[in-house]
Amino acid sequence: MHGTIESAFRVEWRPLADMGSVAAEWQTLASAALEPNVFYEPAFALASAPVFGHDAGAGLVWSRTTPVRLLGFFPARIERRRYGISLPVLTGWTHPYGPLGTPLVASDWGEPVIGAWLEHVTNHATLPKMMLLPYVPVAGAWADMLDRVIARRGGASREFGRHARALLAPGNDRADYLQTSIGGRKRKELRRQRKRLGDLGALTSASSGETSAVMRAVDDFFVLGAGGWKGRAGTAARDREDVRKVLQTAVTDLTGAGKARVARLFVDAQAIAAIIVLRSGSTAWCWKIAYDERFARFSPGVQLLLDVTQELLGDEGIVRADSCADENHPMIDHMWRERLILADRLIRLGPESGAVFALAGALEASRRTAIRGAKSLRRLVRR
Repeated sequence: MHGTIESAFRVEWRPLADMGSVAAEWQTLASAALEPNVFYEPAFALASAPVFGHDAGAGLVWSRTTPVRLLGFFPARIERRRYGISLPVLTGWTHPYGPLGTPLVASDWGEPVIGAWLEHVTNHATLPKMMLLPYVPVAGAWADMLDRVIARRGGASREFGRHARALLAPGNDRADYLQTSIGGRKRKELRRQRKRLGDLGALTSASSGETSAVMRAVDDFFVLGAGGWKGRAGTAARDREDVRKVLQTAVTDLTGAGKARVARLFVDAQAIAAIIVLRSGSTAWCWKIAYDERFARFSPGVQLLLDVTQELLGDEGIVRADSCADENHPMIDHMWRERLILADRLIRLGPESGAVFALAGALEASRRTAIRGAKSLRRLVRR
């Protein structure tokens, strides 16, 4: 499944399972990417691939210089019958634990690398000519470059599922950020809840990036998640051995590189909330949170999020932090006031197949309407 194009680059399509052999070059790219994506770093992606990416591959764009550099990483899977008919789509690789689909592109080779990958897909004998990129930003350097490349090729794109999730991007407003974001009445209520938590025992908050401490904290996270609604629904990570292994491996490997921390809130020696924070370059991800629902009236998750936010604000190396939360999330939206706008991009690579692109757009819209209807029905049945 390997192929090349004659250009300033060498481009290939490689199974994700075979990416371990180029992990060093891959990590070098991730460390200097135009826009960081921790979920596409080797430590996270290689841990996730056996469970969430067994059918995935990656487009790799290499320089022809000496030494050779990896300049682009475009993970995807081929969906032969996404719409129930023979209309294959090359879909960017995301999954429930990897909620961002921005490919890794060398910051000094942005547009040419994106163009080389799209040209390779166009000329490849077996890769679909329709592309869907889920969970990608609609604005910023990468999105602007993608738009320009598509326009030059005579292609087109259509957005689906546009949504905004909470983002922490304080700029120069680090010292007063939380005071500005949270109203006086809400701050007073949070202080009252924290005091009442302290009445139950010694209240402490701790954040660690040391490997052994992080692993103990991840165990606490599993226990907290299994004790809540996810445990009751049978979707807690602790209760799925394959998913538990993904989380443990990814967090351990990222911790070893200084890219993962776990914060916990304790009453005496009992963890009542945990937040896993990941990092790549100047971006952090508030990836996973769990709390003990028996303490829900004291808002332990919010209390710990306040501590984590203060820690992020105090780190000048962090320019922004992605909440990884649903749109309009009740816990974090009132605290992190900036927004990351994401969408799924359906892309036609060139001027050909306009009618096929229109059909794909209509089928994608219908598919999403059906999924929303099924989810609404499932919620109704549960009630």
